[in-house]
Amino acid sequence: MGANSSSISELPENEYLQKLSGSEPISENDPFWNQLLSFSFTTPTNSADLKLLEEATISVCKSLVEKNPRTGNLGSLIKVFLSRTKELKISAECQNHLFIWQAHNALFIICCLLKVFISRMSEEELQLHFTYEEKAGPSSYGAECEDLIEELLYCLIQLIVEIPLLYPCQHTDSNWWKWLCSWYRGRYSGGVTSALGDITYSISLEAVTTLIVFLSCQLFHKEIVRESVIHRYLMHGRCLPYTSRLVKTLLYNFIRQERSPPPGTHVFQQQTDGGGLLYGIASGVATGLWTVFTLGGVGSKASAQLEQCSPLASQSLLLLLVLANLTDTPDTPNPYRQAIMSFKNTQDNTAFSSSNPHAFQINFNSLYTALCDQQKSDQATLLLYMLLHQNSNVRTYVLARTDIENLVLPILEILYHVEERNSHHVYMALIILLILTEDDGFNRSIHEVILKNITWYAERVLTEISLGSLLILVVIRTIQYNMTRTRDKYLHTNCLAALANMSAQFRSLHQYAAQRIISLFSLLSKKHNKVLEQATQSLRGSLGSNDSPLPDYAQDLNVIEEVIRMMLEIINSCLTNSLHHNPNLVYALLYKRDLFEQFRTHPSFQDIMQNIDLVISFFSSRLEQAGAELSVERVLEIIKQGAVALPKDRLRKFPELKFKYVEEEQPEEFFIPYVWSLVYNSAVALYWNPRDIQLFTMDSG
Repeated sequence: MGANSSSISELPENEYLQKLSGSEPISENDPFWNQLLSFSFTTPTNSADLKLLEEATISVCKSLVEKNPRTGNLGSLIKVFLSRTKELKISAECQNHLFIWQAHNALFIICCLLKVFISRMSEEELQLHFTYEEKAGPSSYGAECEDLIEELLYCLIQLIVEIPLLYPCQHTDSNWWKWLCSWYRGRYSGGVTSALGDITYSISLEAVTTLIVFLSCQLFHKEIVRESVIHRYLMHGRCLPYTSRLVKTLLYNFIRQERSPPPGTHVFQQQTDGGGLLYGIASGVATGLWTVFTLGGVGSKASAQLEQCSPLASQSLLLLLVLANLTDTPDTPNPYRQAIMSFKNTQDNTAFSSSNPHAFQINFNSLYTALCDQQKSDQATLLLYMLLHQNSNVRTYVLARTDIENLVLPILEILYHVEERNSHHVYMALIILLILTEDDGFNRSIHEVILKNITWYAERVLTEISLGSLLILVVIRTIQYNMTRTRDKYLHTNCLAALANMSAQFRSLHQYAAQRIISLFSLLSKKHNKVLEQATQSLRGSLGSNDSPLPDYAQDLNVIEEVIRMMLEIINSCLTNSLHHNPNLVYALLYKRDLFEQFRTHPSFQDIMQNIDLVISFFSSRLEQAGAELSVERVLEIIKQGAVALPKDRLRKFPELKFKYVEEEQPEEFFIPYVWSLVYNSAVALYWNPRDIQLFTMDSG
């Protein structure tokens, strides 16, 4: 690393931080701010450095919390930040290129301080630190004092939606950005990307991070926060008109996956001519406070994780998920959720509905590609779920894609590696499949997509298999895993619902998929017999004793019989609707025909067994007529011939199996803790003390 990370421990004794958190008020026009804010650093990302930074920041914050009501220095720092950003936008003619650099550094300090403040005080106390302004009296509140919280939130949103990342002149008509591009091109041989792009990337990331920190009060409450000043500012007033632009920008940040600048690359570097005034200021101050803050500077290695991802894309997605899951207020639905529910493809020329002012357009092809590429992360899977469930435009587009395997395969891989995934990620992946299988077109098309060599499927070599058969294999494997490990009824229900939705469109099932369907039924049958035997033995043993209560075998038996009934309905649905397309399923059914004997006369299954019994009898008879010792090929040939000959009117018609995903009441009770667990575990350059977290336990998510 650049400077020794242990030097962070020296921060509380540094003269600049002592003055900031000291007893003397610092005017927003004081030259002190130029000294404080002229530094270069790479934000620490590993947990050890972040924890050290947190501990050092807490020490400074304790002093600031105590003295800020008398000094107003936090407010002065925020006003300095606001002035830098405003001057950057309206005063390009002054050619003061320090503003964006100092604005970034001011925002970093504000974010560090806010994170500690929010974790240690109520929202009411936080407001006092923002609104206090020293007047003539020792403790008065200025009626004319502008609301710095709203002003800061508004400025952060403006930064996110208005600052381009790379080659800004190509993405905006803003005159001040055009001037800034021109200046950098003349000043640096590396061009806009290596100079301006690095610092704009960093300030965009810092703005997104600070918004997440502003909303992090939820982490420190066990109950869902339904009323909040921060929520109110974001959903009303000056911030509201930026809703669609903010959502669109965050989505595009996720889509673009821009990599972060290499560690140690800064905009303001020494020039060969000895540098000018700017470099003199920067280098002079850097020898003071902020040399200890260059944790990932020149000569250090970026972590493998950061090399493989975009911190801005990851952080933007987390912020988007947080905003989308803010609770509605009594008078206003969440505008960010409304924007997510209603945006359209750039190729869609239909008029926007006047009832939704937050609608916008985005490139669906780019969004689809990003969603396919990023499904290894919980947050990308959660975004996909939200879009499919809430945005009918996205759902229609996805279902119409001719390369649907690019999206389905990563979802299947999540389910296949169920042992390595957290339960929430598995649930989201499974619900996505359930939503997709609600569409008959999807259920037909997946059997037409032929895949080669699925390397991650280890139970059997699959050199060629349809996407539909692979989906069946993975869902059945998930059911079997759940039966032996987690025993989660919710997981069972959704797996079986997805299979049921597909069953009428089963086509050309792979022989292994057909075998696994019957094998699952065999497993259920054995479990049913075992529980039945246990119930019988328990009942006999209890006849002579009334002391101990009987285990509730009846409930276990009912659950197993419900699952068996569903599996029989799935098999029946396939036989009724597409028997002639699935000789391998008939073959597997005949091979294990004895399994079904015990259910013929069972009152819970008699009706559904009629068709299965008829198919078994019909094809068994034809095989007996063909003689003994038939080869597999010959048996399949007889089955195919018999499928044509079997009168369809002999099969009893049952209602079509169709299940639709419905979100449970009060979904926020599930989604808000889940989203914040993702923020806690995945956010870049953010650390919270686990002992302070109230919303969820450390092993949740």
